[in-house]
Amino acid sequence: MAASTAPLLIKRYASRRLYNTQTSDYVTLEDIAGFIRDGREVKIIDLKSGDDLTRQYLLQIIAEHESRGESVLPLDVLTDLVRSYTTNAQSVVPQFLAASFEMLREGQSKLMENMAAMPNPMATMPGFDALQRQQQMFLKAMMGGWRGGASGPEREDGTPAPPASPATPEDERDMAEIRRQLSELQKRVSKL
Repeated sequence: MAASTAPLLIKRYASRRLYNTQTSDYVTLEDIAGFIRDGREVKIIDLKSGDDLTRQYLLQIIAEHESRGESVLPLDVLTDLVRSYTTNAQSVVPQFLAASFEMLREGQSKLMENMAAMPNPMATMPGFDALQRQQQMFLKAMMGGWRGGASGPEREDGTPAPPASPATPEDERDMAEIRRQLSELQKRVSKL
């Protein structure tokens, strides 16, 4: 994965423009966020002083996402983080956060492994294949614009599975029904 490769070097010029040394072009904060979402490590340095600015820019990316309503950090966590800068907890917080995120990553990985390894008793049920196709189409429709991860099933080695065969008229009817049900659900939720 990205851990085995060198970080992508981004240089900040005096004009505050960010330069991707790998592709020899200027990048934005959103571009850098995309590199990180894709699994790349980045290192941002000031061209003149050589100072490492990575932390500063990562915090800026987080602040921009939070200000756009893409809230990930609860208010009480943010408050505790601010408090940790003014108390003796400052020395404990970074290690705690790092350990917590590592546990989360390991837990997600193990959960996915366990889910894949479990036998599926429903596989022998009549009509299961059609139900599974319908679920896959629903997920594809729901996740169509999401760039945060894989958009389909993966093999055991982590590579994407080959694309599914073209949709049949039955699949199209199923998809239309899913869209109709989703629309009804959205109407109900908006009334609440």
